[in-house]
Amino acid sequence: MTTRVSELANGLKIATRSMPHATTLSVGIWVNAGARDEGDHEQGIAHMLEHMAFKGTKRRDAQAIATEVENVGGFMNAHTSREETAYYLRLLPEHLDLGVDILADILTESTLPELEIERERGVIIQEIGQSLDTPDDLVFDLFSAACYDGHTLGRPILGTVDSVSAFRQQDLEAFLRRHYGAGQMLVCAAGSVDHDDLVQRIDERLGHIGNATSAMRHAASWAGGRKMAKRDLEQSHIVFGLPAKIDTMAERFSLMALSTLYGGGMSSRLFQQVREKRGLCYSIFSFSSLHSDGGSFSVYAGTSANQVDEMLAVCADELASVAGGVQADEVARAKAQIRAHLLMSRESVSGCGDALARQIMLFGRPQSDAELLAAIDEIDGHKIAAMAASLISGNAPAMACVGPSLAVMSNDDLAARLAA
Repeated sequence: MTTRVSELANGLKIATRSMPHATTLSVGIWVNAGARDEGDHEQGIAHMLEHMAFKGTKRRDAQAIATEVENVGGFMNAHTSREETAYYLRLLPEHLDLGVDILADILTESTLPELEIERERGVIIQEIGQSLDTPDDLVFDLFSAACYDGHTLGRPILGTVDSVSAFRQQDLEAFLRRHYGAGQMLVCAAGSVDHDDLVQRIDERLGHIGNATSAMRHAASWAGGRKMAKRDLEQSHIVFGLPAKIDTMAERFSLMALSTLYGGGMSSRLFQQVREKRGLCYSIFSFSSLHSDGGSFSVYAGTSANQVDEMLAVCADELASVAGGVQADEVARAKAQIRAHLLMSRESVSGCGDALARQIMLFGRPQSDAELLAAIDEIDGHKIAAMAASLISGNAPAMACVGPSLAVMSNDDLAARLAA
């Protein structure tokens, strides 16, 4: 595979990963703007703008956009996260020109019609209601608020019913002007794609756009808070986590290995200790989240209300145990899982395109598979133990719970258990 990156005169970056054996391609535009970039009265506007992009342009109505893509067997989608919004298509190579035209059209010529805003408002309000009715969705929104209380990173990506109900056309247009500029965008393609050809096509369609008017971000600070919601449920859904400061690739892969051996699969410590040996839950896993100026390491589990504290105690004890040292066999197993996941993901043009975009958005440059595999090889037990020790050393945990009882171990008691 060959990876290339170019930059147009207006600051728009174009990255490609050519896959010699691929017979399809994925192409998309990633915008460095998400929920954390919203103003106080804009909660959910990045997500709503993503929905509205497909609702009509000066040349196409909503049905025409969908029909033209599907007429050639293509697939179109988008997503919004806390730090990015992405619009992407999966196509046969001979239809790249259509893909570029559609992407350029929806990002530069969207009309944002009021009638469609009203329709989509109702759809998003239903989506918010579904999230509130789904405890293992709600608990993650509460957890974000517990981690970054008072900061935009702690807000739900969907927004609130009140905020979404208030949006008007001019609000969406204002967010577009502030954040959808050439310097905030990355065009990324993977699969059967020629880099120079794509650069020429993008320059013709997007080489004229200017920069965003205001794309400043406010730094986040860890709150280590607690958010609880009582619901009439059979289980308590709980998430707790710690801040993770990751400055190097070595630290990033040490964190990945820690998550894998601690709570990443059926052979992990959490699965074996919490589920298999004690029967305290059906689902439990750890995960890491990275954003542009920080990150976290966390655990999710669903268990009965009367077993929450026992489950939390076992989780804390196991993480403290990892900080004390890990066995060579579990290090080797974690490295094998990370390596296999990396290589398996390279068989998908969509997976390659998404990975390439995230590397550039988060780390400023693409990383070759050889570089990533070398970093995996450098993982060792001392680095994993050191990463676990840094997480539990003096950091205040954040916690969220949705369930029938709010009688859950305090944050201070959890911190003490982690440090024991």
